Amino acid sequence: MRTPSAATKRPGPLAGTTVITLEHAIAAPFCTRQLADLGARVIKIERPGVGDFARAYDTRVKGLASHFVWCNRSKESLTLDVKHKGARRVLDALVSRADIVVQNLAPGAAARLGLGAAELRAKHSRMIVCDISGYGDSGPYRDRKAYDLLIQSEAGFVTTTGSANEPAKAGISIADIAAGMYAYSNILAALLQRGVTGEGAHVEVSMLESLGEWMSFPLYYAFDGAPPPPRAGAAHATIYPYGPFAAGDGKVVMFGLQNEREWAIFCADILGDAALATDERFSSNIKRVANRDALKAIILDRFAALTAPQVVALLDAAGIANANVNEMRDVWAHPQLAARDRWRDIGTPQGVIPALLPPATPDTFDARMDPVPALGEHTDAILAEIGLTGAEIATLRSEGAI
Repeated sequence: MRTPSAATKRPGPLAGTTVITLEHAIAAPFCTRQLADLGARVIKIERPGVGDFARAYDTRVKGLASHFVWCNRSKESLTLDVKHKGARRVLDALVSRADIVVQNLAPGAAARLGLGAAELRAKHSRMIVCDISGYGDSGPYRDRKAYDLLIQSEAGFVTTTGSANEPAKAGISIADIAAGMYAYSNILAALLQRGVTGEGAHVEVSMLESLGEWMSFPLYYAFDGAPPPPRAGAAHATIYPYGPFAAGDGKVVMFGLQNEREWAIFCADILGDAALATDERFSSNIKRVANRDALKAIILDRFAALTAPQVVALLDAAGIANANVNEMRDVWAHPQLAARDRWRDIGTPQGVIPALLPPATPDTFDARMDPVPALGEHTDAILAEIGLTGAEIATLRSEGAI
């Protein structure tokens, strides 16, 4: 692990861009962390004493919450009771200096605070306002609560995942992540457009529509009333063989075939029976899927005489794609991540922790990898920056407003 010194960091393309965010949980914080990675100044407004409720999800990272440290590095934390009588002055001052405002509050809450997109855009024509919600700002589902699992269910994801007998959710917050990434990418697009037109934009992103886009393969597979893809556990639902197979030592090997050329090689070099490639039961992917149980038995019978490393060696020699089924401890120690120097040390209120660099690696700037903020860590400095005196800040604090 290493931490580049501030002097050696090359500023990112969003340096000088200010983001004000009223956010909680995952979708909006994940979006704004990407903006911070690119150098934006992200000021996160949190409830006094409580903060973003994701701070309390667990205590697995030196007493801090795993979701929170993931989504909130490189931000500044300002505590503010947005319903307090003095909050409007603070919000107006902050927003007047912002390039981007992001929020994923309950439907209608931003508008009640005077932070609705129409009002902000009327006052600040260059501003980019991004609203992230579960179902969008219109329609019959507008006011429904929308947690990640609920959106996975509404978007049909849960019915495509799991075993034949039981559906399953994704192990990560994919609906939140999808919405956060579409918000991020469209904010960047709006910044590019503003550079041409001088005008800001209103970006609206819903979790349902984001995950709905990701569901397009099973939607089209079930087009015009056709049966949906079957749930196949860790195996691919519509390509076979493609998934986990046990070797003779009890360990699991994950591999997949993508075309008929690979299938023929697999039969000859791995199964030791080139004739299987043209067997009427298995001569196309559609047939292999239809007869997967029979083919699985043949594969497992062959693998039973081999250890997992021996299977992997044969697959590698044949050019067949394969992978380890890693636990979290294996990913922490993954040799490829280490070889590519992907880990950095970042600060938190409880000390230094490792963090992965953002996936993209531009060669013209360095990703910002600054600390995860303590609740309200930057409140006094930000309020002083917008013109509040020490006495005014003390009054707000005594009234519980910050």
